[in-house]
Amino acid sequence: MRRLLILLVKAYQLLLSPVMAGRCRFYPSCSHYTVEALQEYGALRGSWLSICRIARCHPLNDGGYDPVPPCQCKKPQFQLSRPSHND
Repeated sequence: MRRLLILLVKAYQLLLSPVMAGRCRFYPSCSHYTVEALQEYGALRGSWLSICRIARCHPLNDGGYDPVPPCQCKKPQFQLSRPSHND
């Protein structure tokens, strides 16, 4: 599912984005943000982050630098330790 969504966004970037002449208020653009969010978080969470970002992209928002938040899910919750030998 993630690959299909990324493919759709890439098609948008190739076919429609050049016609719209860079109207995104953010850096990275909303489509680049979407690809990065999908790669980092997967289809469900990445899509949600993208929807929230696109909802903020309007004339009343100043925009600016707005990267995908760092993924905390890849960090281990605990560390395995070596068993101690109590001889």
